Amino acid sequence: MVNFILADNQELTAFALRTLIRELESATIHVAVNKDQLISQLQKEEKSIVVLDYTLYDIQDEEQLLVIIERFPRTQWIMVSDDLTIQVMRKLVYTVRNVSIVFKDSPFKLFRHAIDYATRGDRYLCQRAAEVLICQQADEEQRPKVLTETEIEILRGVAQGKTTKEIAYERYSSIHTVNTHKKNIFRKLQVNTAHEAIKYAFRAGLVDPSEFYI
Repeated sequence: MVNFILADNQELTAFALRTLIRELESATIHVAVNKDQLISQLQKEEKSIVVLDYTLYDIQDEEQLLVIIERFPRTQWIMVSDDLTIQVMRKLVYTVRNVSIVFKDSPFKLFRHAIDYATRGDRYLCQRAAEVLICQQADEEQRPKVLTETEIEILRGVAQGKTTKEIAYERYSSIHTVNTHKKNIFRKLQVNTAHEAIKYAFRAGLVDPSEFYI
């Protein structure tokens, strides 16, 4: 028996998704109209498949979404939306492995593929999502290195788990100076957290894997 939780507040799409899910012989479908209901149902049955349009849900942002996803690692998530930004897709794809992505204007067969993959515990990215991410990655690889040597050293220190105070002490700098460098790093890499900055640096080869802390 496969337990599905339908978390899409757009009636027409929800109806279509329900129809697709019912094609499975051993599927049960529950509906969660808000975040609290979703969490409550996952607490009862974590091994579920959640079909979610978070852009129409009472989830504040992608950070809160990731907190929920990481809280329930045995759950498979299928993100269905018209409005997923590349930043959200990058964060989901690079941070967790139990999330699939399908755009709402995709053919029905792609939704079937996503459901099939999720029932096997695998990730599915529709072609459009994959192409967007690949193009973005290619653009990043073609960019010249944007960080200064000082910024790379500070990012390496963060990756090694050092505090701002420890980095400042090692560099004979003030805490204020190190914090300013960190803000510049975030701005240049177009990220919002140290976690994202380190992942970016790891993929770009700026930080050795043996130094990767988180």
